[in-house]
Amino acid sequence: MSRPLDCFTAYDVRGRVPDELDADVARRIGLAFAEQFGLTRVVIGRDMRLSSPELAAALADTLTAGGVDVLDIGLAGTEEVYYAVFSGEAAGVDGGIMVTASHNPAEYNGMKLVQRGARPVSSDTGLRQIADKAGSDEWCREKMTGRTDIVPGEIESIIGKEDYIRYLLSFVQPEHFAPLKLVVNAGNGCAGPVIDQLERHLPFTFIKMHHEPDGRFPNGVPNPLLPEKREATARAVQEHGADMGIAWDGDFDRCFLYDENGRFIEGYYIVGLLAEAILKQYPGASILHDPRLIWNTREIVTASGGIPIMTRTGHAFIKEKMREIDAVYGGEMSAHHYFRHFGYCDSGMVPWLLVAQLISDSGRTLGNMVGDRMKAFPVSGEINSRVADPDMVIAEIRKRYGDGEMDFTDGLSIAFPQYRFNLRKSNTEPVLRLNVETRGDRKLLEQQTAELVHLIRGSE
Repeated sequence: MSRPLDCFTAYDVRGRVPDELDADVARRIGLAFAEQFGLTRVVIGRDMRLSSPELAAALADTLTAGGVDVLDIGLAGTEEVYYAVFSGEAAGVDGGIMVTASHNPAEYNGMKLVQRGARPVSSDTGLRQIADKAGSDEWCREKMTGRTDIVPGEIESIIGKEDYIRYLLSFVQPEHFAPLKLVVNAGNGCAGPVIDQLERHLPFTFIKMHHEPDGRFPNGVPNPLLPEKREATARAVQEHGADMGIAWDGDFDRCFLYDENGRFIEGYYIVGLLAEAILKQYPGASILHDPRLIWNTREIVTASGGIPIMTRTGHAFIKEKMREIDAVYGGEMSAHHYFRHFGYCDSGMVPWLLVAQLISDSGRTLGNMVGDRMKAFPVSGEINSRVADPDMVIAEIRKRYGDGEMDFTDGLSIAFPQYRFNLRKSNTEPVLRLNVETRGDRKLLEQQTAELVHLIRGSE
C-alpha cells in the first residue's frame, strides 16, 4: 500500500500539522532521505514553531536507529544548517535537514533537505523518490523492522554558534564599521539569537523588535514581503532616527531592508547594489539573477565589468547554475541572496552586513545609494492574481503582446523598448505572478501595470 503525502512540494516539505505532517511522517521522510543518498552523518536544525521539537526528535530517532550519526544544532535558521553541512563536509557530514515552514502560518511546518556540500534536494534531485518511499507503507515497514545488524548512530548536540558567527564576520571588515543605529525585526523567528551574538563584535546600536523566538507568532506571520507587515519596521526606523531597518522571515533565509527614511527597498535594487560591491572584489565575475526584473541588475553588472546571467527563479536552479559556472553571487528580487563563499547557498545575514559595510565605507545612506536606480528603473512590485486557468491567461497575454521580444526562461517575459514584464505561474496554487518595469517612466509603469492586471483578471 502507498499513500501520497500532500506535504511534498517541488523544493521542500511543507504541510499542516498534524493533518499533513506529524512525527510518523517525519520518521518516514528521515528514513527515505537517508536511504536515497546513503547518508552517514546528518545535521538537524529547527525553527521556533511549537511542533518543531517533536518533528526534529522523530527525525533524529529514526536516523540514529538506521545507523546514521546526527549533529543536532537545535534552534537555528536555515542557513545555519547549510553552514554546518558545507563546513563539515571534510568531517564526513553528508546531509542536513532544517525543520521549518519559513513564513507560513503557525499551524504549518516543513523540512528543507540538503545533501553533501549543502546541495539542495528538489524534485529533480531526489525529493520525488523520497516522497514515493516515505509514502509506501510496505517500504517503510520493511526498513523499520528486523534491523538487528545495524549499529545505531549517535546524537551529538552542538551548543553555541561561535564558528558560524566568525564565518559571517569574515565577509566584512568589522573594524571599519561606523557606529550605525539599526532597527532589527526578527518577527519572533530565529534571527534574534544570531543578532545577539553578532552584537558582541559590532559597533552598532540595535533597536530590537519582536526579538524573541516564539512559535505562537504573537505579532503575526513573519513574512516581511507582505505590504501589511512592513509598517512596524518602517515606523521604528523613523522614530529612532535609524540608519537602516532590517526584517527577516521565520528561518531568516531572506532579509528585507529599509532605508534611513523607513522606505522599504525592493529586493531587486539590493541585488544590483550587492553585485556592484562584489564585482569590485571579484572583477569580471559572473552574477546570476532571476527573470522577473532584470534591467537594473544587468546594467549595473555590465557597467561594473561583470557578466550578468539569467536563470530560472528558485533556489535549486540558482544554486545548480552557480556551481556550474562558479558564479560569485546570485540574487533574486524575492530577497534571496546566494554567495559562492557561503557554499553557493542563500543567506539572510550576509546581505545586511555587506550593506552596512557599504554605508560605513562610503559615508552615503542606503536611500542615497539606491535612489537613482529606483528612479531609473521603477517597478510594479509583484502582483498576484488568482485565476482558474493560468495557462489560458498566459496564452492570451502572449497573443496580445506578441510583437514584443519574448523569453521563456521562467514563465513568459516580454520586453519593449521602454517597458518589460514577466508573468509566471505559482508552483503550488492557481496564481499568476506579475512584475513590470520601465526605463524611468513611472506613468508608463502605472499604465501598463493596470492594463496587464485588467487583462489577467478580466479574462476569467
